Amino acid sequence: MAPEDPSGADLRERVVDRRVVHRGKFIEFRIDTIERADGSRATRDFAGHPGAVAIVALDADGRVALVRQWRLAADDALLEIPAGGLDVADDGTKEDPEPAARRELEEETGLRAGAWRKLGQFYSAPGFTDELMHLYLATDLSPADPDGRLGPDEDERLILEWRPWRDAIAAAESGEIRDAKSVVGLFWLGRILERR
Repeated sequence: MAPEDPSGADLRERVVDRRVVHRGKFIEFRIDTIERADGSRATRDFAGHPGAVAIVALDADGRVALVRQWRLAADDALLEIPAGGLDVADDGTKEDPEPAARRELEEETGLRAGAWRKLGQFYSAPGFTDELMHLYLATDLSPADPDGRLGPDEDERLILEWRPWRDAIAAAESGEIRDAKSVVGLFWLGRILERR
């Protein structure tokens, strides 16, 4: 039977039991038992995540910085916008997204940006994770000081590629770029630039 309340109140699920199956470096896997408004119960497989940032970096020539890296889940080297997870302190406090975006841009591309604009935020895959992605536009790009530059994480192997923004969007439209955050970021960029 369909819920009657258009606000979604009839859809609310309350967690009544939680079992952590594995706690990794960034992700916690668990099985939650939920109770619906009508009293019925079900289980949900869930991946808890601290959140992440993604950056559309646009240079003065209208090119977008992209990074190619191996993604085991896709079994392929994917072309993506720079991104990374929010750090979590020992006390459980999550890093603020804006400094995380600055760090990730520099680590993954060797660039710093003189201008930042938050475009929005979205859940990456709300069917099974609470990962909230914070999307930024970075412009006024310059190379980071080589002596003090932040480099990629130990386990990251990245190739930096530049594409004119229209070509990057075309790559998302054609399926060459298949990563959700990159598709969202590039389409958002196109919407902004085509209004100008």
